[in-house]
Amino acid sequence: MRGMLARVRVRSLIVVCTLLVAGAAQAQDEPQPLTTEQVQAAMKAADAQKDQSTLPEAPLEAPPAPPRHKGFVLEQGLGAMGFAGKFGSLTNHPAVWLQTQFGYEIFRVLMVFVSGDIAFTDTGSSVGPSQNRAFPLLSFGGGLRLTIPFTNRVGMYLQGAAGGDVAYVQSGALVNFGYAKAESLGFQVGGRVGFEWFQVDRHIALGLSGGARYMTNLAYTVGSDLPLAWDATIDLRYTF
Repeated sequence: MRGMLARVRVRSLIVVCTLLVAGAAQAQDEPQPLTTEQVQAAMKAADAQKDQSTLPEAPLEAPPAPPRHKGFVLEQGLGAMGFAGKFGSLTNHPAVWLQTQFGYEIFRVLMVFVSGDIAFTDTGSSVGPSQNRAFPLLSFGGGLRLTIPFTNRVGMYLQGAAGGDVAYVQSGALVNFGYAKAESLGFQVGGRVGFEWFQVDRHIALGLSGGARYMTNLAYTVGSDLPLAWDATIDLRYTF
């Protein structure tokens, strides 16, 4: 009987010791509460890294393709044409002027071209209403353009051209005003200067230009005269 009691006591002691050891191990595994210093240090570290991102940076945007300078060029201009000399006194106001030019850039700085333009004008207020005659002035020609680039997208150009012109009017209408040659094909020569601004679309450019020309058939029939004309336009260019 005493032996059985002794064995029960030993087993109970073993169970108690096992529970005490397990409780101590569990207590060691539980995290210790953070101190005030540890919390402040963690907050400072988070503030120092708040601007840093773990996401990959976006790739840099590719720059736009450079303008296409060399190739076939179609250019359209819209502006005004005025006249000097006695013909300017007859019309007495600038004409609406349209020009179309088609060329090929042999080099980036040199282009050969042909052109055609039309100016809408009339005999103005220098005559009575019954004598006023509206008419278009047709011109054509060809020439060379020299381009001077300032940057990859901005530049200026100088060009010279020669050709012919004629006033498309009822026969004899300008003869009565002393400009008989204006109704026949005449010779003209001139030049112009312009500025170009190439757009993000590598085929398109905008421009401003102005020029002057000598038009032989617009000279007054009697006496001396200086038949000059000037023009100023806004241009739209497309390079194929």
